Amino acid sequence: MCGRFALTSSSADLREFFSGLDLDDFPARYNIAPTQPILVVISGEGREQGSNLADRRAVLVRWGLTPAWVKDPRDFPLLINARSETSIGKASFRAAMRHRRVLIPASGFYEWHRPSKESGEPPQAYWIRPRQGGIVAFAGLMETWSSADGSEVDTGAILTTSANSGISAIHDRMPVIIKPEDFSRWLDCKTQEPREVVDLLRPVQEDFFEAIPVSDKVNKVANMGPDLQHPVVVEKPLKAPEKQRPGDGQLSFF
Repeated sequence: MCGRFALTSSSADLREFFSGLDLDDFPARYNIAPTQPILVVISGEGREQGSNLADRRAVLVRWGLTPAWVKDPRDFPLLINARSETSIGKASFRAAMRHRRVLIPASGFYEWHRPSKESGEPPQAYWIRPRQGGIVAFAGLMETWSSADGSEVDTGAILTTSANSGISAIHDRMPVIIKPEDFSRWLDCKTQEPREVVDLLRPVQEDFFEAIPVSDKVNKVANMGPDLQHPVVVEKPLKAPEKQRPGDGQLSFF
């Protein structure tokens, strides 16, 4: 699963990466956690005729998807991740996969290698970023939940897939990465049905990311500085996990 990530790129870089994205300036964020607002990119409502810029907008949503049919969020788990393999058919994500696919900009994400209890070793945090630097776009889903009094909350989740060989020694899941050449197809919910974009829901190539061991400061949401990404020395090399973890993606914060 993906439980923490960062977005530290400038607004100007994001506008360029997303081909003319309509976006206000915002501060660098080094420790984005569930329930916090996250930036998502959605398909826009149409640019003026003759414009050569992509038709995209940036909005803020709460990280943790709540389906529209949920009556009381307090009785429903907070869905920060959605398994891409089952997202088309699962009731919690079916409507969002069909109508509200989004892109979630990131500079990278954090993951924890958790040794077996028998080993007695503590978990080790890793900062996982593109090997060439820059911005990545996670595949995401968006849903608007409405309360009985008519108030609305926009919510979102990150789609995950099986980890590639470069990440599997740390965790068995990783975010789905959408490449720039596929942005328009992924965001086009009018003509592209879920079955027509399912080929995008695959692990990124093995050498795309690099994993940097970092301190456990990232465990605390209150820690928000760039020092979270400073490397630390790890004595033992990683070993590939022996079995997968069950139940990716469901965390309750109520």
